[in-house]
Amino acid sequence: MSEVRGEQLVRQLRDLGVREGGVLVVHTSFKAVRPVEGGPLGLIQALRAALGDAGTLVMPTMTDGEGVFDPKRTPTEGMGITAELFWRQPGVLRSTHPGGSFAAVGPRARDICRPQPLSPPHGPESPVGWAHDLGGQVLLLGVTQGENTTLHLAEALAPVPYSVTHPCVVEVDGVARTVDIAETDHCCQGFQRADGWLRARGLLREGKVGRADAKLAEARDIVNVVVEHLRADPLVFLCPADAGCEECDRARASVDNPAR
Repeated sequence: MSEVRGEQLVRQLRDLGVREGGVLVVHTSFKAVRPVEGGPLGLIQALRAALGDAGTLVMPTMTDGEGVFDPKRTPTEGMGITAELFWRQPGVLRSTHPGGSFAAVGPRARDICRPQPLSPPHGPESPVGWAHDLGGQVLLLGVTQGENTTLHLAEALAPVPYSVTHPCVVEVDGVARTVDIAETDHCCQGFQRADGWLRARGLLREGKVGRADAKLAEARDIVNVVVEHLRADPLVFLCPADAGCEECDRARASVDNPAR
């Protein structure tokens, strides 16, 4: 199988609708995109080229939260090789949330990576919240809506009634301690519903980038459509109570017992 060249990736990204000079939040699986000329760094270069010098590229760089977070040293957890290499590149900034950090490069990178509250990790005052406010786009590259953190932003804005906590190590006055961070967490399989909601309104652009299936939408469109559905049915993203999903059961239980 021949490698996809960088200029072809740029053309595919622009044909999909990636906006030159815009803010782009990317969730990607390089395994789905490859083989690409230059490997994961070649993909990063193509994303930056599609955005141009005036554009800002953003990727999640989340960690396991089990140790003190150092944005210049702590590796990502489950984010994939592209995101792991991205935050390590010269000129890339990384936010300081101890579990839910993002990295960004470009003119709006400092706005995206500014300090944020611990909870919720993906709320209005978070990298995805600020990308939304800046009129950004969300690109799913070889991954599903289950990885789309902007859907957690919609949950925070709706707001949904469920919230669960996860332990995370933070440093306070030079001392490491574990705190519980509240977030709208569940198995995220229900996030797949967003595809149909967006398609029905012509708000989801779909195509190929490299070998991967790619989906692109405006962050504001995602939030507006999803918030509408969440206000009609606040538990629409949770698996049914009889499905045996422990994560969704925990979220559902938090509605009746907010202390959980």
